[in-house]
Amino acid sequence: MSMATSVAPVGLNGAGLRISLVASRFNAEICAALTEAAAAELQRLGVVDVRRFSVPGALEVPLLLQTLAQSGRFDALVALGAVVRGETYHFEVVANDACRGVMEAQLVTGIPIANGILTCENEAQAWARARQKGEDCARAAVEMARLLRDIRAER
Repeated sequence: MSMATSVAPVGLNGAGLRISLVASRFNAEICAALTEAAAAELQRLGVVDVRRFSVPGALEVPLLLQTLAQSGRFDALVALGAVVRGETYHFEVVANDACRGVMEAQLVTGIPIANGILTCENEAQAWARARQKGEDCARAAVEMARLLRDIRAER
């Protein structure tokens, strides 16, 4: 079984955009790989103004995202984290609530947030997805920021 990959739209250009990456420190090495992949892809797409923030865990990501979105200083945000299944129900709580919080912050503030919080059965799955997910989220953030700018400019 092959993993699906996304393809950036032709001409995707991040020049002039302000984007922030918010990463969990829990499962630090995986989150660092996600962050580095996202940052490298943003740079490749021409985004110069990239801010990086870190928080203790995935449940803290949505609050910082919402605060950054409300600041009006960013065109898009990227949520990054790795929730790996353990032996207890805690995995479901963290995975579900972190992702719900990211979506809620996006919808409440109107600022696009690419969700790169991995929810995996084990660390091997997380490592297998980290680089691609970081890149995908960078492209999604740029694409959505451009799309919303274009729509808002039509007013």
